[in-house]
Amino acid sequence: MSSMASSARRAADRAGDSTVVHALARGGFVGYGLLHLAVAWLTLQIALGHSSGETDQSGAFQLMVRQPFGRVLVWIIVVGLCGMALWQLLAAATGYRDERGTRKVFERIGAAGRTVIYAALAWDAAKVAAGSPTSSAGQQRQTTAGVLAHTSGRVLVALAGVAVLGGGIGLIVFGAKRAFAKRLDTGRMGPGTRTAATVSGMLGYLAKGVGYGIAGGLLFVAAVHRDPKKSGGLDAALHSLAGKPYGQVLLIVIAIGFAAFGVYCFFQSRYRDV
Repeated sequence: MSSMASSARRAADRAGDSTVVHALARGGFVGYGLLHLAVAWLTLQIALGHSSGETDQSGAFQLMVRQPFGRVLVWIIVVGLCGMALWQLLAAATGYRDERGTRKVFERIGAAGRTVIYAALAWDAAKVAAGSPTSSAGQQRQTTAGVLAHTSGRVLVALAGVAVLGGGIGLIVFGAKRAFAKRLDTGRMGPGTRTAATVSGMLGYLAKGVGYGIAGGLLFVAAVHRDPKKSGGLDAALHSLAGKPYGQVLLIVIAIGFAAFGVYCFFQSRYRDV
């Protein structure tokens, strides 16, 4: 068994060092950046009262596919996101060897989680590019309704809401502490580039944290009231701000933050330690 495990590890190491995997991951960051720029634009439309679709990844991909050559672009993004999912899968299996103890375990668990996220985004993008888009918000409400129908459903949905809220808070802390900077090869950056990458990363993680934190809160409220309509992911979270005092200002700030994260992804494409 040990020899089989060693062979598997060596195979994973070779795949992780593959030029193709590196190129796909870096290309994936460009697509990930375009996705966040599209979400930023849709968020701004909510703030201005012009929203006519979902403000999440599905809505963003549908916005892209309506542009000239947009369908081709979305298929390219699918390939990049698949590359990112493969990269994170390999990191979850054999990565973070410089870390020790629980730190290594948490890093690998985080990589496994990102594998699922990138794979799910690739699947959503592929469905949109193939002409059969689905509603992410609608799917979440349907899933929430199914879970709430079970005896312990309210507890499970409430725990999921707390987990998403915790993830949002984690993103805020991650951005505020500039912890993302250690993943960049800052030695190859000039002073101006380093500052731009740091500022865009901070704004981006703060905005994503606020958005997903609100989404987690809504999921918790859905559990308390046993009402799946109150859930709906990022789309519902952003729309919930529209009618609130200072909601328009906050939405514009969040839109700027998502756009900043999109720019940060472009920096990652070039300077991320892959």
